[in-house]
Amino acid sequence: MDDRERPTYVVGDVHGHREELATALRAAGLLDDDDRWAGGESRVWFLGDFVDRGPDGIGVINLVMDLVDQAADAGGSVDTLLGNHEILMLGMYAFGDTAVPSDFGVRSFARSWLLNGGRPDDIKGLTDRHLEWLSTRPVIAHAEDHLLMHSDTTEYLEWGDDEKSINDAVREILADDDLTEWWEIWRRMTTRYAFRGPDGPEVADLMLQRLGGTRIVHGHSVIADQMGVAPEEITKPLLYAGGKVLGVDGGVFVGGPMLVVSLPYDEDE
Repeated sequence: MDDRERPTYVVGDVHGHREELATALRAAGLLDDDDRWAGGESRVWFLGDFVDRGPDGIGVINLVMDLVDQAADAGGSVDTLLGNHEILMLGMYAFGDTAVPSDFGVRSFARSWLLNGGRPDDIKGLTDRHLEWLSTRPVIAHAEDHLLMHSDTTEYLEWGDDEKSINDAVREILADDDLTEWWEIWRRMTTRYAFRGPDGPEVADLMLQRLGGTRIVHGHSVIADQMGVAPEEITKPLLYAGGKVLGVDGGVFVGGPMLVVSLPYDEDE
């Protein structure tokens, strides 16, 4: 099958909700009743935030890692981006409550991890295999001429001017033990809403011109928060900024949907 004919999907933030993820993947025809890959030659991109705020972050990671191998055996592919909550969990594991040098009060990965829904069972369940796999994931990618990134921010450009240089820069930091540089990844990837407001289309164009692609796809910012409605009212992704940006975080941890979105996305379908 030609790459252009292979079904392509993106998956929004999971936040430890393994069963909701499995149910959504089954509904999309990507998972069977035994939680094994059923997507054939399909391509799936997870946009990050597997952990925190939900009951089984390690279960989510294990499921996705299994699907990576199963999809490859079937001629498909499963890939993932790093979300800011993976950075937070890895930083908690590596640095704990070590103080981050700052002029803005006490800061540490442990403190931020607790404030942002960190779950002790996730830390206890981490293995060397998890750590190696997570720390080598990219932070941006391209699929179906879409620019994929976890956070709706322009901060990625602080690490480089193209996909490879940005991903290489982040991987290099995560392979080292510089607390300040780790914290800077967390800080940059927690920023959001770069593509909202009257300047949103222009900012999106800047990202697309610099990094390539015809539309940005991101998680991170809950759609209900962007629209000012209850999470239960969300039924589909949010296409905004003049159609240049697609938000896919349904807010499963606050009662919204676990979104699995086919690309290219057509709002009228």
